[in-house]
Amino acid sequence: MYKTLVLDGKSLTIEEIVQVARNERKVAISDEALEKLKKGRKMVQQWIDNDAPVYGLNRGVGLNKDRLVEKERFSQYNRNLLLSHSIGVGPETTIEDVRAAMLARLNTLLVGCTGIQPEIAQMYETFLNCGITPVIPSRGTVGAADIGILSHIGLAMIGEGEVYYKGNRVPVMEAFKEEKLSPMILGPKDGLAIVSSNAYSAGMAAILLQDLDDFIEMADAIYSLSLEGLDGNLDPLDESVLKFRPFNGQMKSADRVRKFLRNSYLWNRKEKTSIQDPLSFRGGFTVHGAALDSLEYVKGLLTIQLNSSDDNPCLIVEEERIVHTANFEVITLVFALEMVGLALTHVSRNSCFRTIKLANPAFTNLTRFLSPDEEQVIAFSTIQKTFSALDAEIRHLSNPVVSDYFPLAGDIEDHATNSALVIQKLRKMLDNLYYIVGIEAIHAAQAVDLRKGAKLGVGTGAVYEMIREQIPFLDKDRNLSIDIEWAYQLVKSKRLLKHIQKAIES
Repeated sequence: MYKTLVLDGKSLTIEEIVQVARNERKVAISDEALEKLKKGRKMVQQWIDNDAPVYGLNRGVGLNKDRLVEKERFSQYNRNLLLSHSIGVGPETTIEDVRAAMLARLNTLLVGCTGIQPEIAQMYETFLNCGITPVIPSRGTVGAADIGILSHIGLAMIGEGEVYYKGNRVPVMEAFKEEKLSPMILGPKDGLAIVSSNAYSAGMAAILLQDLDDFIEMADAIYSLSLEGLDGNLDPLDESVLKFRPFNGQMKSADRVRKFLRNSYLWNRKEKTSIQDPLSFRGGFTVHGAALDSLEYVKGLLTIQLNSSDDNPCLIVEEERIVHTANFEVITLVFALEMVGLALTHVSRNSCFRTIKLANPAFTNLTRFLSPDEEQVIAFSTIQKTFSALDAEIRHLSNPVVSDYFPLAGDIEDHATNSALVIQKLRKMLDNLYYIVGIEAIHAAQAVDLRKGAKLGVGTGAVYEMIREQIPFLDKDRNLSIDIEWAYQLVKSKRLLKHIQKAIES
């Protein structure tokens, strides 16, 4: 059971985003942050009587930045802003992604630079704690603030649209009635503050990075079992030699592999069957380590994004100023996310190469395609086409889309990042990787069995045990699609990860 997460606009972590999005951890706005919101709102009210033009306050947005918004039209204008910006298309965003977006936006509101009504921030808090999740589309943002997506959350707050509530999809007013809530009545600057942020992309990125972290740990474990299946040489994992080039990621990956292989027969052989293994085995931990390094870099940037204002204009309450900004620009973060895609192509290709070599007697001194009987059983001869096709998709998805954008809104908005699309394609790459490393795990377990009694490591033994619970030794030809799906679910569900971690801890 988690303690209530107290939000202050400056200390939200990626792990906490995941806890709230997936595990329904409760949230609360800190007293200090609420006071900031009140001061910012007071400043907005004072600014209303100032004739100076302010974007999204007394002037329109986009190309309409020169259109006057009269005081008596503030409520209607902000409502219209939400409606006109509700432009997303399907498929629907998942509940956990919407929750992550709401939390990300709530925390950035608490930085205190929007001037939004404090009651709207409290509505985000209520939605999260009561399990009211707006139904929003997943596409329609170009990554220059997610205005076409976040507007749909705003609609729910003013009593329009549908939400998921207590396991059902219902009109938002039904949820409001049961929770004794009233729709928000918008005032000056509220509409822009709701729609103009990168919270949708930031929330999705947080969940993605957590899943990628978990995946690389599982990939390390399966790679370790493949080393045992190959009868591999462990010299490259020697901690002493790695200290001469101590990249953080590869040190972490190598350390995990050594732990997974603790007590393995590979450490105790008098003679090594190979001086140099293929690079996909010899340096698999370096590829995984590079992926870890890229993830750490992105995590640092995302943590900044989750705890900073991306608002335009920005209220600087201490200086009693409203400043027009480019703080909504997330190009630095998106560049880093594209880098992660390149890292995943190497993780994928290395796994494929290891699987191919495990089926090749020239590298293993085992049977062709790991057959238990080469005369009677075809075994894994054609499964290579499956992971080859999946890897081709990953290679295609690694092509950058950050540079594909149009000048919009009368040519005034002439830069974008496609941030959400970058994250969505990374998710597809990860999903393919669950299959690819699952197939590697099937091969590694078969190779280990053909070695007849080879003593496995603490972690690799746990991997083998989980595989064999669902997928028996291939003693005769069968429908391999069923085995592949079992392996995929084992990796994706993270049941394999939990079992490995438990084995290592004990």
